Amino acid sequence: MAQAVQAAAMKETAEAARLYSDTSIPKGEARRSVSRDTPGQTALEKTIIRWAIDSDPQGARVFYRVLSSIPAVVKNTNETYLMTTPYEETRAFNILGLTYENSRDVQIEIKVVKNGYEAQVKRFNVRQAIDQQEISSFFMLVPKESN
Repeated sequence: MAQAVQAAAMKETAEAARLYSDTSIPKGEARRSVSRDTPGQTALEKTIIRWAIDSDPQGARVFYRVLSSIPAVVKNTNETYLMTTPYEETRAFNILGLTYENSRDVQIEIKVVKNGYEAQVKRFNVRQAIDQQEISSFFMLVPKESN
């Protein structure tokens, strides 16, 4: 029993050392989560991400949603309409439950839809988007085949 407790403590210490050695995480922010109770209090909420989505042909509708592999902590969301392509905006991440620590387990799914063309979907890792401060993509739309 004592060995199991000691092993668990060593594992937690190693994990903490790994987290705090990651220089891309602002000091003290590794486990601070986005919350409705304290809006705007985390570095994640203050991180501005550039969104740039375009398509050929232009005029396609752009939707996004959050996909999480840890739904007990960060909830999946329904699709949210953004605008038509070309779409460019700067916006902050306001994903409830998100922390720097769990951001690798969360994705943003971008869906582009236009009448007469096949819908297309691309997914972006949230941690990568935070590090790059950008979510950008170009969709080459494919016409639907008529039968």
